[in-house]
Amino acid sequence: MSLPAVLAGLEARSDGFALSIPTDWHQGRTAYGGFSAALALAAAMRVGGELPPLRSAQVSFVGPLAGDVVVSARKLRAGRNATWFAAEIAGEGGVGLLASFVFMGPVPSALHINDRPPPSGLIAPDDAQAVPTELSPIFLRSHFDVRFAVPRSAEKEPELCWWVRLCEREGIDHMIGLLACADGLPPGVLPLLDARSPVSSMTWQCNLLTPEPRTRDGWWLLRSHGDYAENGCSSQTMEIWNTDGAPIMAGMQSVAVFG
Repeated sequence: MSLPAVLAGLEARSDGFALSIPTDWHQGRTAYGGFSAALALAAAMRVGGELPPLRSAQVSFVGPLAGDVVVSARKLRAGRNATWFAAEIAGEGGVGLLASFVFMGPVPSALHINDRPPPSGLIAPDDAQAVPTELSPIFLRSHFDVRFAVPRSAEKEPELCWWVRLCEREGIDHMIGLLACADGLPPGVLPLLDARSPVSSMTWQCNLLTPEPRTRDGWWLLRSHGDYAENGCSSQTMEIWNTDGAPIMAGMQSVAVFG
């Protein structure tokens, strides 16, 4: 089931909704993190009604999510400029995801800093080579178009940079679609690992750098860079640009590395 189809078929509840997670959105024994985070955001937006744009999200991947789940959200605080929401997804094994979202409209600012240029040597999406996905998780094979965004290096580095877009995206909110794509890359340290080494995201912080994320033909440029890995834990920075090279999102993720 595509993301638009999943969102259209949700079972409404007073504080969110219920659904059965389709197996083609799985990543191993749990739902793909971007899919789960997008569901949590959708619940907050449904409960909150007319909200300002999303500006920041914090997500904890507590445990596996599969089968029947309930997605709930509640307002924590509504200030003059910003509104905070908490959301969670729970299944048969208990809570599997906790998230907090900050919604805030644009306000006048004397600061104008933009030090996030896109990678050099960028290959346009139409000219980019498709990423082989035969051995990838089922969610990636089923629902995403992914292409190499920079020339492949002869040396292994703890960094990945791909063009990513949802295959089916009509009718869904731009923020929900973006969050569904934003976790689409494997961990940045993956090129340095044995192919059999299990990895698992634990926490994810992302900040929206624009109140209105827009791009052409659904393409987002994603980069993940692993800058620390010790004692079974990797920390990585994450960035997203649109097709015009404008910065859209900045993030950071903690990843458990079993190998």
